[in-house]
Parts: sequence; C-alpha cells; structure tokens
Amino acid sequence: KGLVSLKQTESLTCLMLIHILLYSISLLTVALNLLVIISVSHFRQLHTPTNILLLSLAVSDFLVGLVLMPGEILRKTSCWFLGDFVCFLYNYLSSIITASSIGDMVLISVDRYVAICDPLHYTTRITVNRVKLCVCLCWLYSVSYSFLYVKDVLTQPGRYNSCYGECVLVIDYVVKAVDLVLSFVVPFTVIIALYLKIFAVAVSQARAMRSHITAVTLQLSVTPKAKKSELKAARTLGVLVVVFLICFFPYYSVSLAGDNWVNASSASYVLFMFYSNSCLNPVIYALFYPWFRKAVKLIVTLQILQPGSCETNILQRGCGAIEIRLGLRLKE
Repeated sequence: KGLVSLKQTESLTCLMLIHILLYSISLLTVALNLLVIISVSHFRQLHTPTNILLLSLAVSDFLVGLVLMPGEILRKTSCWFLGDFVCFLYNYLSSIITASSIGDMVLISVDRYVAICDPLHYTTRITVNRVKLCVCLCWLYSVSYSFLYVKDVLTQPGRYNSCYGECVLVIDYVVKAVDLVLSFVVPFTVIIALYLKIFAVAVSQARAMRSHITAVTLQLSVTPKAKKSELKAARTLGVLVVVFLICFFPYYSVSLAGDNWVNASSASYVLFMFYSNSCLNPVIYALFYPWFRKAVKLIVTLQILQPGSCETNILQRGCGAIEIRLGLRLKE
C-alpha cells in the first residue's frame, strides 16, 4: 500500500509539473504576441503592408495562447465541464485560427514574392488598404470554411461524446482528405513555389551586386540598400514559414492517419507542437527585427503612454532616445 501510495504521489507531482509547464507556455505565448500586436498597432511607422500581415498572424497566435492551449489542457487532462455548446465553440475557434494562420502565411509569401521579384511595382500593387482587405477576406473565409467543417456538431451537440464530460470532434475520412488538400497541399505548394522563386531571384541579385564590371551594375549601385532590406525581410519571413511547416506537418499527418494508427497521447503531442509555433513566432521577430526589440523596450518601460509616442521613429538605427514629432527637440 505504501508503494502504491508513493507511486500515486509521484504521478500527481509529475502531472502537476506538466500542467505548470503547459500553462506557462500558454501565458508566454499570450504575452509575446500581445507585444507584437501593441507594437504594430501603436507605432504609426510600423503600419506597413508586411507588418499588417504579421499583425494578423500575431492575433491568431494570441488566440492560440489565450483560448486553444488552456482548452486543450483542460480537454486532455481533466473532465470537460463547460458543456456541449462551449465545446462546439472551442472546436469552431480552433478551426478558424488554423485556417487564418495558413492564409496569413500564403499572403506573407505573396508579399515577399512581389517585393523581391517585382520591386518596381511593389508600392503600387501592395498597399496598406489592399493588404487590410486581403486580411479581412482571409478571416471571413476562415469563419465560413470552418463553419461548414463543424456544422454537424452544432445541429447535434455532443453526438460524438462517448461519456459525460467529454469534448471531441470526429470527422470522416473523406472530409479529412478534402481538408488536407485545401488547407495543406494547395497553400503550402503555393508557399514553397513562391519561396523557391524568391530564392532564385535573390541569388541572381546577389551575384549581380558582387559584379562591378558592367555599366548596368554601376547604375544600379544606388539601390542596394533597398534591395538588401527586402532580401533580409524575405529571409526572416522564410524562417517563419519553415518553422510553421515543421510544426504544422505532423499535425496533418496524424490527422490523416486516423484512429487506427494514432493514439490519444500522440495526437495531443503533435497538436501542442503545432500550438507551440505560436510562441516561436515572436521569438523569431525578436531575433531578426531590431524594430521589434526597440518597440518592446518602449512598451515595457511604459514610454508608449507619453503623448505622441505613436510617432516615434522606431526604424531609425542607433537612436539613443525616443524621437517624437511634436515640434519639440528632446534632450538626450
């Protein structure tokens, strides 16, 4: 009896530590993505088409940490006491966030493709208003597509529950296959194709910039800074897409494999692996984007509460103080 009691105590301790770790990841995901949302929303200089797309992705990641991660912990480790309708809302929101994240990745790839492969027309084709419209359409598509995906659960709540206190979503193999094509094969084929083209153009531009023989190259010597910044953004967002693919591929692999090949623990593992991508995205921003690090510093120190702080020149390198366009000179 003493040995059994000791094993039970160790099991409870291990379970508690796992819960603390998972909830900590959830809290960290919420905090980091909230910083991204505040940064892009507050500072007017960051209202660029690319950053609007990053903002949409950050909203998806924020909802993952705020809703999906705690809900998944509750659903997998304890009894679901929130009822069948809340279970439907949870599954519905989960599908919406997944679809919107994929759409954001496609839009980011298109944005970088135009910036690198057709830079002369980038400012006319990719505008803030057009990007905002595309983001709204992306979320509208996600809401509509996800409703068709889970509408049967709304008409008959709890139809797939094997016992009281369970929250499951069962989808037949045909729907899974269609979802695999529409939500994985098609969008990520487009993403990979666009980035292969971006990579080829980037390599050719790098070779041209190293060659100072022809007069054409000398004439283009006034534009390397713009080209370099676009290429750097493409590399950064390329890392973002690669990490997303790594976290996302096991999720759909397990989903397509079916219950005969996958147990509950494996399914939960790959699902949390997919959710963990939402925590990694802000880390990637912090590593590659100096403006994000500067924005976080201003947010944490509450300097964004100062009047006119939205006009801060956040993109200027080496600024030792906040420069605000108020007609007043700030003393360093």
